[in-house]
Amino acid sequence: MRRRRNELLSAAREVFQVPAEQVALKSRERGKGGSKYGRFEQRGEFVLVRENDALLRVNLFDYLDTGLFLDHRPLRWHMAKEAQGKRFLNLFCYTGVASVQAAVAGAASTTSVDLSGTYLQWCADNLALNGKGGSQHQLIQADALAWLEAERHRFDVIFCDPPTFSNSARAEDFDVQREHVRLLRAAVARLSPEGVLYFSNNFRRFKLDEEAIKEFAECREISADTIGEDFERNPRIHRAWELRRYGA
Repeated sequence: MRRRRNELLSAAREVFQVPAEQVALKSRERGKGGSKYGRFEQRGEFVLVRENDALLRVNLFDYLDTGLFLDHRPLRWHMAKEAQGKRFLNLFCYTGVASVQAAVAGAASTTSVDLSGTYLQWCADNLALNGKGGSQHQLIQADALAWLEAERHRFDVIFCDPPTFSNSARAEDFDVQREHVRLLRAAVARLSPEGVLYFSNNFRRFKLDEEAIKEFAECREISADTIGEDFERNPRIHRAWELRRYGA
C-alpha cells in the first residue's frame, strides 16, 4: 500500500508539475487513543478556492479535513438557490460554506450555529471574503440541539448536517443515531409554514426512524440527487432527506 501510494504521489507531481512541498496527502488512519483527526502539520496556510459563485478558504495541510466537504457541493447549490430572499439556518455549520453559498445567492439572512469558536471564525472569514457580514448574517456559538430547543425564531430553509458522534465539556454527548428524532423534531418546529429542512449525515450504519418522524413531518430521501459525479463510485459518502411540516 505504501509503495503504491508513493508511486501515485510521484506520478501526480510529474503530471501536474507540482513540487513535493505543495502536494497534500491525507490518510484516514487512527492515531494514539484511536483518534482519526489529529493535527498533521502546523503551517497555518490557507488557499482560496471557488465553488459556484463563492470564494472559500481551505487548509490543505494542517488537519484531515480541509474546511470544505466536497460531497455536499450539489446539495449546497440546491439550497442556495432555494434560499434566495429567505431566512437560512445552518446547524453544525462547520466552516459555514452552506451559509456563504446561501448569502451569495441572495438569502435574506443566514444564521450559522456551531459549538466551535474556531470554525465560526472560519465561517466569518468566508463570509467576509464574499462581502457578507453584519447583523444579517449571525454566527452563534452553541450546542446546536440545545439552541434549537430554546430558539423561537422561524426559518425558511434549514440545513442540518450533524456529526456521527461528538463529546465536549461544553455540551451533552451527541450520537446521531440516538438523537436524530429529537434533533429533527426541534428543527421542524423552527420551520416557517412553507419551509424545508435538509438533513444529512455520513454514518454508514445510520437508520432513520421513519415511524417516529411521521408523527411531525413529511419526509423523503433525496440522497441520489445530492451525490455529484465525482462521488458516484462511493454513493454512501452521505445520505440526505428533505423534511417539511404537514400541510406545507
